[in-house]
Amino acid sequence: MIKRRQRFKQTTSLKDRLISWAEDVRKKADRLAPGPEKEDLLKRARIADTAAHLDDWARSSELQPPT
Repeated sequence: MIKRRQRFKQTTSLKDRLISWAEDVRKKADRLAPGPEKEDLLKRARIADTAAHLDDWARSSELQPPT
């Protein structure tokens, strides 16, 4: 018997999901005291912002080198 992957259609773009996730992570980080856990969350938010920027750049009609 072959297992079939469950698939679903995304209703929002990858860029929007990344930006939303980064905002949520920043809110969680704001509630934490300074320390390694807070720094890790902020680092993950920066990575998500970069990924959203790269997705936007890759989908642009005029591919420009990133600034």
